[in-house]
Amino acid sequence: MAGRRRKKMKLLVETIRDNRKVSKGQPDEQQTHSELPIELLELILSRLSLRDNVRASAVCRGWLSVAVSVRMANKSPWLMFFPKFGDLYEFYDPSQRKTYWLELPELNGSRICYAKDGWLLLYTPRTQSVFFCCPYTGELINLPSLELMYQIVAFSAAPTCSSCILFTVKHVNPTVVAVSTCRPGATEWTTVNYQNRLPFVSSIWNKLVFCKGLFYCLSLTGWLGVYDPAKSTWAVHSVPPPKCPENFFVKNWWKGKFMAEHNGDIFVIYTCSAVNPMIYKLDQTNKVWVEMESLGGMTLFANFLSSHARIDLLGTMRNNVYFSKVRFYGKRCVSYSLENGRYYPRKQRYDWGEQDPFESIWIEPPEDLSTFL
Repeated sequence: MAGRRRKKMKLLVETIRDNRKVSKGQPDEQQTHSELPIELLELILSRLSLRDNVRASAVCRGWLSVAVSVRMANKSPWLMFFPKFGDLYEFYDPSQRKTYWLELPELNGSRICYAKDGWLLLYTPRTQSVFFCCPYTGELINLPSLELMYQIVAFSAAPTCSSCILFTVKHVNPTVVAVSTCRPGATEWTTVNYQNRLPFVSSIWNKLVFCKGLFYCLSLTGWLGVYDPAKSTWAVHSVPPPKCPENFFVKNWWKGKFMAEHNGDIFVIYTCSAVNPMIYKLDQTNKVWVEMESLGGMTLFANFLSSHARIDLLGTMRNNVYFSKVRFYGKRCVSYSLENGRYYPRKQRYDWGEQDPFESIWIEPPEDLSTFL
């Protein structure tokens, strides 16, 4: 694909040169490729990937200006911290290493469940209320009440989308799980019991992602349960669990497991205090987890409740895994570089189980910073 783009760019430059030679009324030496109409140049450069956009910006100053104006680079998620007391919430931008604050009294007494598309899903244990909140606008969307323990509740899209559906799964007995679903605007949750294969050991600590119309649930034992909301079916995937070192199974090891999806691919991150993180990608064709030695420019943002993946981030954030663990010395997260095989900062490789799983979560950044204190 990149070769085709380079070929198109070469043909574009050659066409400009040919047009310069045949144009009437102006000398050839006064014509340059920078005289391509701005609107057309913007249209062309806006279709390029980040890498090809940067290459095109080296043609001349005019192309540089236009390329920068249409350059599309993903924004890094922010880390949102939930205070133990008070209504002041902290937001940390790892790309700029800046911290912002917001007062959110509407979240008082609630517990974070999930985050996606700039929305938070929260649960208030005292009243068993479930609701969405956009922290940047203060918009709230209430849902039917549901008794939750600590299980993760995932949702497919922003609650303002018609395709939004919520999903959670709970262990009933060794051979049965209860799947609960709901849509914004519904008056109650729908709960159905499904027969379950024994290797899939469900618990409140399952990891959930929504990928290509399906909810994937990673169990304690590493098996994948798959729920199809369109067909209301549940099945345990035949893919064997990823291979992990023996010392992975330590106290609170379930907190060191993360799952994310991007563009139809599913990734699992295993961590423990004794070894470097192990990252696996699900090969659905061959039904196997493949250990990744490189992220190919992708960046993963791991969190106990919901994790994210980004491509086309700029600079040193590429090919890293960012963990939502609070660092010592006042910093706000820890990263691991696959290329260098080490954590940043050093000596941060201790048991992730020490972290409060409901202390923080990754969330998409706001478009406007004016709402922050």
